[in-house]
Amino acid sequence: MEVEQTALPGIGLRHEFTTQSGRRVGVISHRTGRRDLVIYSKDDPDRACEVVKLNDEEADALVELLGAPRIVARLNQAHQEVEGLVSLQLPLPAGSPYVNRPMGDARVRTRTNASIVAIVRSGQVYASPGPDFVLAAGDIVVVVGSADSTSEVGDLLAEG
Repeated sequence: MEVEQTALPGIGLRHEFTTQSGRRVGVISHRTGRRDLVIYSKDDPDRACEVVKLNDEEADALVELLGAPRIVARLNQAHQEVEGLVSLQLPLPAGSPYVNRPMGDARVRTRTNASIVAIVRSGQVYASPGPDFVLAAGDIVVVVGSADSTSEVGDLLAEG
């Protein structure tokens, strides 16, 4: 998928792409933080037929709806393409010793050789969380590694 980026002097940036069905879709990112979702006319790809103005909260909600399933799908695809690579989605139980603690306290990579690549919380994806990311009960911890190492992460998060 080719995404075109265009600077809009005094406004911000425009990102556009063409869907498989031939429709142009764009997002204008204003310097103010506002985002405009733009759907262009099928007959004239330079004419906007619909513009939806999104505030930060609305843009975040749209990203959550579109982003979380997409990241998980990409991980599953990578899992199928690389022999021995496993990706798991592990719910963090309320009784975990790591609830309300920084992720780094678990020392997952050091102890299991698996990597936490994302946290999904309330539908929002936090990709590549750092060691200071504070875990919460109910988080979905997305882990990548071997079958054994990812299984060890599940045990580690549940029992410490």
